[in-house]
Amino acid sequence: MDVGERSGDGGGRRVVAILGAGGALGAAISSRLASEPETDLVLSDLREDTLGATVDGLEGATGSVETLLADVSDPDQVDEVTARAVERFGRLDVVISNAGVLSPNGRIHNLRTEDWERAFRVNVLGAVNAVRSAVGVMRPQGGGSIVLTASVSGMTAWSHAGPYCVTKAGVIELAKVAAVEYARDGIRVNCVCPGTFRSAIHDGLPDEALDAIAARHPLGLGAAADVAGAYSYLAGGGSAWTTGAALVVDGGYAAP
Repeated sequence: MDVGERSGDGGGRRVVAILGAGGALGAAISSRLASEPETDLVLSDLREDTLGATVDGLEGATGSVETLLADVSDPDQVDEVTARAVERFGRLDVVISNAGVLSPNGRIHNLRTEDWERAFRVNVLGAVNAVRSAVGVMRPQGGGSIVLTASVSGMTAWSHAGPYCVTKAGVIELAKVAAVEYARDGIRVNCVCPGTFRSAIHDGLPDEALDAIAARHPLGLGAAADVAGAYSYLAGGGSAWTTGAALVVDGGYAAP
């Protein structure tokens, strides 16, 4: 389903598809890449309101912006996103897989099977679907860049967040395996591992709870815009010799 389009110049441009373009991080990534020279975007999200908010927040976009709704756990819907890029712009240079879900707060023995299944379906299989779909387009055209969203939780251990930590660790390993498998096709696969940044999920938390989270980050809590530069780097030519990397942007959380 379309929720909007913003036109710009065409021809000979970089084409980027972002899955999970709604929310704080998705909006920050979209805004950062939209402002870069000669970049056309295909943005997707599960919800029309969050996707529309991202599009409304784009300022200074250098190219066209196509939008459609997509559930990353459905491979056919992910294929629709990459197909739209090719149909509209003739190629697809970068795919960013940013959709994800948090798990309920609880120790492992108190979590339901359904909690684990949902986390795997969205966080892991969503990323797998993005890789498969991107590869199907990028191999024939001679290469491209795939960037997955993992988390510093996939490198450390967050108590009471088993499904989230385990699935994000899986995303990191997926990026490494895919990087090895598709390097000869000219496809680079990396992931970004953010720490905690302020977003809507913190709405309603008391100040002392936010202070406790911030205290675990030597640089304090960041903002989604502080993470977006990592995606810009991995999507761009400056990272041409970078693949299989898990780029940590966490305010120092994992340093101790």
